[in-house]
Amino acid sequence: MTTVADIAADTATTTPVLSAREQEELIRTHMPLVGHLVRDMLSRIPNHIHRDDLTSAGLHALVTAARGWDAERGVPFHRFAGTRIRGALLDELRALDWATRSVRSKARNTDTTRQSLTTSLGRTPTPEELAQALGTTTSELHQTDTDVQRATVLSLQGFTTSSADDLVTERTPGPEEMLIRREQIGYLHHAIASLPDRLQTVVTEYFLRERPMAEIADDLGVTESRVSQLRAEALSLLRDGLNTHLDPDLAPVPDNPDSITARRRASYYATIGNNTTMRSRLAMTNAHGHTAHAKGASRAA
Repeated sequence: MTTVADIAADTATTTPVLSAREQEELIRTHMPLVGHLVRDMLSRIPNHIHRDDLTSAGLHALVTAARGWDAERGVPFHRFAGTRIRGALLDELRALDWATRSVRSKARNTDTTRQSLTTSLGRTPTPEELAQALGTTTSELHQTDTDVQRATVLSLQGFTTSSADDLVTERTPGPEEMLIRREQIGYLHHAIASLPDRLQTVVTEYFLRERPMAEIADDLGVTESRVSQLRAEALSLLRDGLNTHLDPDLAPVPDNPDSITARRRASYYATIGNNTTMRSRLAMTNAHGHTAHAKGASRAA
């Protein structure tokens, strides 16, 4: 996380009204204000937003406020700083939302190409083959994949396409909306539980337990490159499996339904349906839509 010293260095060009000692005292005294405003913001937005991102932005705004506050203007510091911090948190949310939207086209293009190569080759393409088909380099492909995975995680955890402003001003969802949201989360848990064992392991360890890819590779006895391929395959299955049950219009239509790949994917989609009921899906969350079972759904419905 960004430290107070780092932030102070970034804002050194501002002409301060207070002495360095007075600024430091204000900052340390009002650091709990940042925590309070971050917690308040987190309570009104989807849980995929990381606390550290908002806290860093809030601390930066607090230091800037300390450097620009003038007591003679008659505005209490906590009110002056609070306005600055809230604005910084909104800016951070907008930046995160923009980052998610900006990689969606990359996700679609990369996944479409990967599926096409998988069909034609009869296996998962290597990074070199995928990069060549996309007209890019493996290093650029790796960066794209990193951005895509980050955006996909936000989508899987948040189930939202709202803008930052919509997220913050959103009122408490009504009973129907909450029921739909809980169904979505329940389907996600069952979709993960229905993945083949190795793919389920990668998703659980990498995304839910946030373990480094190198550790997962050691556990599975494969290379990091192979774990990356398994991760991409798992996310593709999850997305298409969820669309099959939640939004059939977005479900993929295979070019060759009789191919081995198409049959395997169809079997996975069917397994999700067989492993879930309305009751088991809603059991994944409480009445407020918060996850009730951190370790995922059981295979049994």
